[in-house]
Amino acid sequence: MEEPRTATSTSDWRNQLNEYAANSVASVFELKTRLLKQGRTNLPLAATDRMSVVLKCYAEGGENELHSHPYEDHVFVLLQGEACFFAPDGTTTVLKAHQGIMLPAGTLYSFKAQGDQNLVLLRIGTTIEAGADPLARTDVDGRPFDGYSPENKRREVVFDGDRLFV
Repeated sequence: MEEPRTATSTSDWRNQLNEYAANSVASVFELKTRLLKQGRTNLPLAATDRMSVVLKCYAEGGENELHSHPYEDHVFVLLQGEACFFAPDGTTTVLKAHQGIMLPAGTLYSFKAQGDQNLVLLRIGTTIEAGADPLARTDVDGRPFDGYSPENKRREVVFDGDRLFV
């Protein structure tokens, strides 16, 4: 089994998904990622031309600014930690390990990690339109918005030694 690598930018994440999709076969993957002292990571695990599986880890913060994915339905399943999801109307939803949330394409949301341990999420997404960019993201005004941008409060990744979520 090939060892997955953490994406370092939106284009790197997209390229990794495209590589998986180009070799679309039945895939076995492990839900294992390095834990963090600071920052957040995206670890693509598998993909087809319409579906992706990504393991995400957050030491703090989250997807801090309200945004939507116009071409992708996606699900977050919390494997460890706690997160508070925010809707534009001010509604908040706190999720803990072994809970999940499904976000239809176009849903505006943000979330932040809470608690004293890394937030580890399994993210499964599927494009609603063939050929559409699953990683397209827009802000509350419908403008393109990069999740790796400083506006999304991106911080340098600092791994917590060799500690792993397994």
